[in-house]
Amino acid sequence: MFTRPGRLGVYCPAMTLRRFNNISPNIAASAWVDETALLIGDVSLDEDASVWPMSVIRADVNSITIGKRSNIQDGCILHVNHESPYNTGSKLIIGDEVTIGHRVTLHGCRIEDTCLIGMAAVIMDDVVVGTGCVIGAGALIPPGKRLEPGCLYVGSPARRVRKLEADILQQIRYAAQHYVHNKNSHSGTA
Repeated sequence: MFTRPGRLGVYCPAMTLRRFNNISPNIAASAWVDETALLIGDVSLDEDASVWPMSVIRADVNSITIGKRSNIQDGCILHVNHESPYNTGSKLIIGDEVTIGHRVTLHGCRIEDTCLIGMAAVIMDDVVVGTGCVIGAGALIPPGKRLEPGCLYVGSPARRVRKLEADILQQIRYAAQHYVHNKNSHSGTA
């Protein structure tokens, strides 16, 4: 682990990547992880993905994959489920151009491409969020749900509100591209 001088002479950890069971996070060259985030074990970040302050991505009992141009915003918690006599285990898979809002919790689910997950949403084991979905802030998606692509879901537990207009996908892609630009500014590669 690298360190850098902190305020008042205290040493602060730089970007924290932890090896677990001989598996280290795999970070693409153009991806960016804030120095206060923590990634543990079998985590893969694809090209131009970003992980923002105070997020924890813990892949100690299964894998976590984050796709191209996807962003994990401040304070998120991402984890997985292990195989046991009671379940088959659940990986966490995030597709391309996905925006995961502040303080979201994702646990052993799959988020397909071009989705927006609103602030403080919770998505549980074995959920599949279809391509082009928007999950409202504070929503709870219970285990095992399959969400229809291109729809808005809100509430706790979440319910489908409506089909989304075609221009919403463009807005989600714009948000993903904005975060690519923003991470380039933060990393000094802009």
